[in-house]
Amino acid sequence: MAPRFQDIVEEARLSARALLDYGDSLFNPTVRLGVTGLSRAGKTVFITALIHGLTRGGRFPVFEPYATGRIARARLEPQPDDAVPRFDYENHVRTLIQERCWPNSTVDISELRLVIDYQRQNGADRTLTLDIVDYPGEWLLDLPLLNKSYEQWSAESLALSREGPRAKLAAPWHDHLKTLSAEGREDEQATRAAAKLFTDYLRACRDERFAMSLLPPGRFLMPGNLANTPALTFAPLDVSADGTAPDGSLWAMMRRRYEAYKDVVVRPFFRDHFARLDRQIVLVDALAAFNAGPEALHDLEAALTGILDCFRIGRSTLLSNLFRPRIDRILFAATKADHLHHSSHDRLEAVLRRAVAKAADRAEHTGAAIDVVALAAVRATREATVARGRDKLPSILGMPAPGEIANGETFDGNTEVATFPGDLPSDPEALFKGEFRGLSSTPSEKADFRFLRFRPPQLERDGEDEPDLPHIRLDRALQFLIGDRLQ
Repeated sequence: MAPRFQDIVEEARLSARALLDYGDSLFNPTVRLGVTGLSRAGKTVFITALIHGLTRGGRFPVFEPYATGRIARARLEPQPDDAVPRFDYENHVRTLIQERCWPNSTVDISELRLVIDYQRQNGADRTLTLDIVDYPGEWLLDLPLLNKSYEQWSAESLALSREGPRAKLAAPWHDHLKTLSAEGREDEQATRAAAKLFTDYLRACRDERFAMSLLPPGRFLMPGNLANTPALTFAPLDVSADGTAPDGSLWAMMRRRYEAYKDVVVRPFFRDHFARLDRQIVLVDALAAFNAGPEALHDLEAALTGILDCFRIGRSTLLSNLFRPRIDRILFAATKADHLHHSSHDRLEAVLRRAVAKAADRAEHTGAAIDVVALAAVRATREATVARGRDKLPSILGMPAPGEIANGETFDGNTEVATFPGDLPSDPEALFKGEFRGLSSTPSEKADFRFLRFRPPQLERDGEDEPDLPHIRLDRALQFLIGDRLQ
């Protein structure tokens, strides 16, 4: 298929921006690190803990340049892009340490610049600028829309909504869809009703009982300043994938707004932010899928494959840096590892590695480095052994968040409990074959996995300095993502 004129223009703009960024990096070596993940995966906590550890002196034994003392200091500098909000680091630290609450979820893009003064292994003093770009993972799932027509997207969305637990959640929207005539006259009120019911269906899919991940368009669940605009007021119709919409029809109206969504939302995000990234970490809340059931795990697998297929990946070369920048390192991180005993951490990594295996194989053939890690950017629990009869169970100690329920007890947020989270199977295929029960199909007391949400830990201050934030393998993540740039 010959490239469209619009695509050629976009590529030219990307190349021009790449040349500008490359020129800046000659005098100021810079890594643009993208941090993303689907809802409640812990993006805000990860960035806050990373910055806090580097600027305040955290414990990072696996992060070689830090552990060997080659990093002299790390400091925050003014936000680099005038049109992008600054990541609210200071308030997030206060929320974690003083209020012992988790920061609010990411709903829009934000950035923060961290400058690292370090000594190279040959003794020369250098500076690396780390621009951290925080954006919702749901936005990534929009990128494939750029290569899909409205009719293709409608067919895929409807087929997906008729599978498994989605079918029941989509019933009100499906009932309204039956009343619509795609070839009838355009109707603003019918369109608004369809968009609302479609959005309600997407929101229901994201509920923790179902924990679905494939939920494009991403802005429908986090509209920001685009709420109620025509670009976010459309929905799928049951139309032929190769049909033609009559002028003035409801079909033509929906298709026009779908194309506006791509022009107003998706393309600017790709051009101005996503296409400029050098490194990427994708945070994954696999435990939420285990809670929900096999359908959620398969949905997560499909979402991660779609996310990895979106990246421009490959080994960085002079030519690619000049005209077509690529992401050359991607880390998939299973978050909330502190909700499991350390004996299950390798198994959690194995599940995530299995979920991204097909897409990762394709990526590695391009020369990009792909890795998987189980981590907790801020560790909220401690480990213990609890006796139950003659058995000794590897358990975790922590303070469940207010409103969490286990064994019929509702926690108030001030009570520490010991809980046995369960063992993940040694073979991840057992999970992908659906050999477990989740909240989407059974009451919580009969679910095979029930991972509670815990409050951030209570930390003791050492004088006037803020305490270290305890973590699990945050240093390993740093070593993979930027360790090679600090040699």
